[in-house]
Amino acid sequence: MERNIYNEEHKMFAQSLRDFIAKEVLPNNAKWEKAQMVSRESWLKFGEAGYLCMQIDEQYGGLGIKDFRYNALVTEELARTGSAGPAVGYPLHSDIVSPYIDHYGTEATKKKWLPKMISGEAIGAIAMTEPGAGSDLQAIRTTAVDKGDYYLVNGSKTFITNGYLSDIAVVAVKTDPAKGAKGTSLLLMEAASKGFSKGKPFEKIGLHAQDTCELFFENVEVPKENLIGKEGEGFKYMMTELSQERLMVALSAIGAAEGALQKTIQYTKERNAFGKQIAEFQNTRFKLAEMATEVAIGRTFADRCLELHSDKKLDQATASMAKYWLTDLQSKVADICLQLHGGYGYIWEYDVARAWADARVQRIYAGTNEIMKELIARNVLK
Repeated sequence: MERNIYNEEHKMFAQSLRDFIAKEVLPNNAKWEKAQMVSRESWLKFGEAGYLCMQIDEQYGGLGIKDFRYNALVTEELARTGSAGPAVGYPLHSDIVSPYIDHYGTEATKKKWLPKMISGEAIGAIAMTEPGAGSDLQAIRTTAVDKGDYYLVNGSKTFITNGYLSDIAVVAVKTDPAKGAKGTSLLLMEAASKGFSKGKPFEKIGLHAQDTCELFFENVEVPKENLIGKEGEGFKYMMTELSQERLMVALSAIGAAEGALQKTIQYTKERNAFGKQIAEFQNTRFKLAEMATEVAIGRTFADRCLELHSDKKLDQATASMAKYWLTDLQSKVADICLQLHGGYGYIWEYDVARAWADARVQRIYAGTNEIMKELIARNVLK
C-alpha cells in the first residue's frame, strides 16, 4: 500500500539510512546482544552520520530539522530490521531525552550537553520509574532537597533504558513531597557526579542489546542550573512530552510488525513441507492475509498520528490509542510469525525469535497498555 506521508526527500533519506544500518548496525547486532549494550563507537558513528537529535538547532551543532517525519523514519527503519538495541536506545536519546533539555533547559545546559548528545559523545537517559512507582508517576519517592545553590538528591530508579551507558539523565524527583504531582521537578543529573551509581544491566527476556539498569542516588549534589524548567512543574512537563514518547513506541511497533511480516512471507516461500512450500497451505495463506490486513490498518493509523504530531495536533488520548493498539498488534504479529516458522521460530539466530521476545515489553513501558486504556476512557467519558 502506497504511503503519502513521505515525499521524495524523505524516501532518499530513508534509503541512505537503510544503507547505513546494513553496514554499521546489522553486522554488530549479535555482538551487542552478548555485551548487553550497543557500543559507544556505534553511538559516535550514528552521531557523525547526523542521525541523532536531528531537530536540535544548528547553533548547538544540530541539523535544525523541524519536520518530525525524519525522526519517525529513524525509529521505523531501525525497528523494521529487528535490531532492538539501537531501535530503542537511539530514538529515546534523540526524541525523548533531548526535548526536555531543548524545551526547558537553561541556555548553559543546552550549550554544554546538546552538542555532545548530537555527536553521540554523551548518551542520555530518562529516569522516571522507581521500584515502587511504575506507571504512577505521582508516587515517585526520590527526593531533592534545596540546599541553597544545589539540590541534595537521594533515591533510586529502575528499568532505565540507556541507563548503564548514560552520561546524563533527566531524573524525576520530589522537591516538595507534600504537594504530590505539584511537588515534582526534573533535574539533569550527570552520571559522573559523586554518589550517582549504576546497577549492572538487567538480563531481560528481550531487548538483549539494550542496556537497562537501576540508578542509585546517595547524597548527590545537583547544581541549581541543572533544574529542567521550573521547580514543581516536572509532572506537567512529563505529561506534555509523553505524547511524543508514546507515538515513538507506536511507530517502532508498526515498523517491527512490518519487518517480521515481510521476513515471514519470505520464509514461507522458501521452506517446504509435505512436498510443497509452506506458503501454499491454506492456513499459512489465511494467516498472512490476516496479518497483512491488520498491519495495513495499523500503518494507516500510525501515519495519521504522525501527521497530527507533525502539525502539533496529536492529543494525549490519540497517542495512547496508538501506543496501546499498535504494540498489541506487534505482539500478535510476532507470535503468529513465530508459529509459521515452526521449530526454527524458537531458535534465537532467527530474526522472528528476537521479534517475538522484543515485542513483549512494548506493552509495558511508556505507560502500560492498561494505563493507556484508562487515559482513553477518561477522554471518551468526559
